[in-house]
Amino acid sequence: MKKSSLIPLLTLAFTASGYSADKALLAIPGKVIIESKLDAAPGEPWKAAKGKWEAVDGVMRGAEKPEDKHGAVSRLPNKLADFVLEYEIKLEGAKASSLSINAPKGHLARINITQKTITIQKDDSDHEGPDKAVVFARFATDLQPGTWHKVRMEMVGDTLLGKVDDLVAWGSHEAFKQERVAPGFTVGGEFAFFRNFKISEATLNPEWESVKATLPKPGEKMDPAPAPAKKTEAK
Repeated sequence: MKKSSLIPLLTLAFTASGYSADKALLAIPGKVIIESKLDAAPGEPWKAAKGKWEAVDGVMRGAEKPEDKHGAVSRLPNKLADFVLEYEIKLEGAKASSLSINAPKGHLARINITQKTITIQKDDSDHEGPDKAVVFARFATDLQPGTWHKVRMEMVGDTLLGKVDDLVAWGSHEAFKQERVAPGFTVGGEFAFFRNFKISEATLNPEWESVKATLPKPGEKMDPAPAPAKKTEAK
C-alpha cells in the first residue's frame, strides 16, 4: 500500500486554554482549494510582483530586491469566500514577513511576523483615509533564525482569526464581509522561507462562542513594539 502524500494537518494547539490538535477554532476546514509543499521553482498560479522568489533546498524562498524599493510580494489570483489558510515560515535574516489578504480595491488583513513581534490586524485599505488599520493583537516573541513556525489565518463572515504557533488572536470588522482576493506573502529584507501551503473552504465552528471566551479580546493583547536600536557614538 502506498503511503499517503497528503501534508499532515497543521497543529491547532492553543496551550494556554488546553486545546488539543484536533480542536477547531473559528472555522471548520472543508474542501481543499489549493495545496502545495512549495518545493518547486515558483510559477503559475503564483504572481511575483516584487522581489526575488525561488526554490532553495526544497522550499520557497523570498527576498527583497534593493532596486525595487519595496518589499517582496508574491500572490495567488484566487477569490476567496470563507477560508482557512495554513503554511510554515522560517526567517533567515528577513526583517519582516506577512500573510496578506486583499479586498477588490485595496488591502484587507494580514498577519505580520518579525523576529520580535507577531501582529494580527485589519489593514488600512489605501493609506489615504478615512479608513484606518485596526490591530487586534500584538504579541512580543523571539523567533530564532533557522526555526520553522506554523501560521494559520481563518476568516468566516465578518471575523478573522490569526495564529502563529500557539499565539492566537481574533477580531471582527464590517470590511471582512466583502470579497477577499489575492492571498499572498510579503518579505522585507532577506531571507524568508515558506513551505506546506494550503487553503481550504471553511464553515463556522458551532463551538466558536465557547472557543472565543478562552481567547484574548480584540485589543486586549497589545505588547509594545521593540524600540529601535540605539546608535552608539564612535569613540
